Amino acid sequence: MNVSVMIDSLKQEPATYAAEWKQSHAGKVVGYMCSYAPEEILWAAGFLPFRLLGTRYAIEQADAHLQSYCCSLVRGSLEEALAGRLDFLDGMIFPHTCDSIQRLSDIWRMRIQNHFHADVLLPAKLDTDSTREYLVATFRKLLTDIENWQERRITKELLRKAADRYNDIRFHMNTLYTLRQTHPERIAGSDFHAIIQASMWMDRDEFCRILSGIVEELKAMPTAAPFSGKRIVLSGSVCNMPDIYGMIESAGAAVVAEDVCTGDRFFQGNIAVKGDMVENIAKRYIHRIVCPAKHHGLFSRGNHLIQTVRETRGDGVIFLFLKFCDPHGFDYPYLKDMLDQEGIPSMLSEIEDRNLSEGQFKTRCEAFIEML
Repeated sequence: MNVSVMIDSLKQEPATYAAEWKQSHAGKVVGYMCSYAPEEILWAAGFLPFRLLGTRYAIEQADAHLQSYCCSLVRGSLEEALAGRLDFLDGMIFPHTCDSIQRLSDIWRMRIQNHFHADVLLPAKLDTDSTREYLVATFRKLLTDIENWQERRITKELLRKAADRYNDIRFHMNTLYTLRQTHPERIAGSDFHAIIQASMWMDRDEFCRILSGIVEELKAMPTAAPFSGKRIVLSGSVCNMPDIYGMIESAGAAVVAEDVCTGDRFFQGNIAVKGDMVENIAKRYIHRIVCPAKHHGLFSRGNHLIQTVRETRGDGVIFLFLKFCDPHGFDYPYLKDMLDQEGIPSMLSEIEDRNLSEGQFKTRCEAFIEML
C-alpha cells in the first residue's frame, strides 16, 4: 500500500466511521472539544474518543441557544448535536477552557440526551505548586465517574496500555512532523492535516498501524530537489479547514510547523509508564505546550513560537484565529510584539465558520509571501 492510498483510507466521514466502530466493537463513543481532554483515560475505559470540530453545514438551530459572539467551533458543534448528526455519541466531556465552551456544557447537559456528561475543571495556571495535586484529583474524579457510569473498573494496567498506545502515536506523529519540516515536498499540507484529524476520530490501534506505515514509506522516498519556497508557521486555535494548506502552497509556500491545538500542541509530550498512571497522565498535560486558556509564565507562548520559527527555519508566521475567540485575541498583541522584536514577519487572518473566502485569503497569502 502506498502513501496516498494509506492517507485516503484515513479520509473517511468521521460520523459514519464512529457509528460503524460503535456497532462492530460494541463500544461507546465519547466526544470532546479540546486537546486538554485526557484521551488516555477515555481509551483505557474502552471508549472511542471523538473530537468535535464544528460543522460544515449552515447554522439553523444553535443560534437560538447561544450568544451571537460565540465562535464557530461552539456554534457548529451544538448545531451538529441539535440536528441529530451526533446521535452516535454516548457521552461528552468538557475540559475547562473558555467561557463559551463552559456555557456550551450547560446547554448540552440540558438539551442533548447523552448518557454521560462530565466537566473536567482543569487549573488555568500550570506553574504553581498546587497544580499537579489539583489536576491529579480532577483526573481521578473523572476516572471514578466513568467507572460508576459503566460499572467497570479501569485498572492501572489498562491505563498503562492506553499510555503506551498514545506514546506510540505521538512518536510516529513527531517523526512525521520532523520529516515534514525537513522535506515539506514529500507530503501535502492537506494530507498532513487529514492524518491529524484521523488521529482524533479513528480507533487508536488501527490509526497507529496505518500511521507507522505512512511514516516508513515517506522515510524511504528517494531524495528529491529540496523545497525552495517560503516556510510558514501557523499559530492559533483550531484549524479545521484543510483547504488553507492548499491555498498557502499554491501561493508558493509550505506550512512547516503548527502551534495550534489540532497540531503541535495536540501530539507533543510522552507519558511515563512506571508509577502512578493518573499522576503520569496529569504530568503530560501540565508540561505540554500551553494554549491561551492556560498559563505557564508570562512569555512562555511567545518564546515557544519564536523557538519554533527558528528551529524550523520559518520565514514568517500566519495567525489563524476563529472569530470571537477571546483567549487568542488577548494573546495576539504580545505575541506579535515579540515576533516584531525578533524581526519575524507575521499576518493575522480571522475565520468565521468554514465559509472562508478562498479568493481573499489566497490574495492575502500571496501578498504576505511576496513580501517575505
